[in-house]
Amino acid sequence: MKLYDCQMAPNPRRARIFLHEKNVDVEKIEHNILGGDNLKETYLKINPWGTLPALELDDGTIIREAPAIFRYIEATNPEPNLLGNNPKEAAEIEAWERFSELQGMGAIGEFFRNQMEGLSGRGLPGPASLEQIPALVERGKKRAAWYYEQIDQRLGESEYIGSDRYTAADITAQCAIDFANAVGLPTPETCTNIARWHKAVSARPSAAA
Repeated sequence: MKLYDCQMAPNPRRARIFLHEKNVDVEKIEHNILGGDNLKETYLKINPWGTLPALELDDGTIIREAPAIFRYIEATNPEPNLLGNNPKEAAEIEAWERFSELQGMGAIGEFFRNQMEGLSGRGLPGPASLEQIPALVERGKKRAAWYYEQIDQRLGESEYIGSDRYTAADITAQCAIDFANAVGLPTPETCTNIARWHKAVSARPSAAA
């Protein structure tokens, strides 16, 4: 299998961590998002959406987006379980994983994409030409603050985010929070529960994937 990847971006990192936790080896093909590699004709023939990651199976099938890659890899490599051992746990994990995707990565994306010079005319992922909206930078900052509050509260109730063990919900939050810190949205010092959790998840070998 081949993973169309971008080392600097949080969504491809989600896939890399998930694959590492599953002990699944794939060929990684790097694409520089800031350089527009994902919008070149060669990549758009593979994934017309122009987004990363994408997983190419041995039969040529392309699976787009990290959550879909999670589902395929979990189904074909069920251990260790990362998406839930029963319907209740699976629903809880998916709810928190989705929360980090929409409210965490969504907020950080607003903040980052609408001020980055290299993303001029690319206010949203994909091949559509969409101008940056500077007002969304401040909105993204406010959304990120609320996201941090919610995750810190959750981690005051549970050792991990989606369950009592490390799961996909932690992977997505881990990637969102690390990217937020890298682009100028640091975790508030008051979020001591996040700090405790972040130390634990960052110590996992998959964090370096």
